[in-house]
Amino acid sequence: MDATLPAVAEELLKEIEKVFHEMSHVPDDHLRALKFIFGASAIQALDLVDCQAVTRIVSPSGRTVYQVLGSSRKLYRCYASCHFCPCPAFAFSVLRKGDNLLCKHLLAIYLSQAMGTCQELTMPDKQLTRLLLPDEEEGG
Repeated sequence: MDATLPAVAEELLKEIEKVFHEMSHVPDDHLRALKFIFGASAIQALDLVDCQAVTRIVSPSGRTVYQVLGSSRKLYRCYASCHFCPCPAFAFSVLRKGDNLLCKHLLAIYLSQAMGTCQELTMPDKQLTRLLLPDEEEGG
C-alpha cells in the first residue's frame, strides 16, 4: 500500500496476510477486529472477496488499477495506491463525513491482496488508458 492507512488498520491487514498464509483462513479474533475497525464495510468486503469480485489490472509499464464488481453488479475502478474509489459510499462516508476509513470496495482490494485471491489481468498500456478515460459524450 503506497498511501498510508492509520497504523492500526495497516497492522491488522498485515497480520491477516501473515496468518492467512499460515492457516488458510482468517481467525475469528481477526474478523472481530476487522468489524471493529471498518464497521459494516468489513462484512460486505469479505463477501466481495468470497465472490472473487476483485481484479488487479496491470500494464507493461507498471500502471495498476483495480476493478471491483460491486454487490449491485456495478463495476468500480479503484486506486489502492491513493485509497480512492468512485462509489457513492466512499464520497459520502469516507470523504464527506469521515466516519469510515475505506469503502467496502477498497477494503475488498486489501483483503484479496492479503489472502491471495485477487484475480490478475494484464493489458497493453493503450488499452488501459482507454479503460480509464471517461467516454466522450456525443456531439462534444
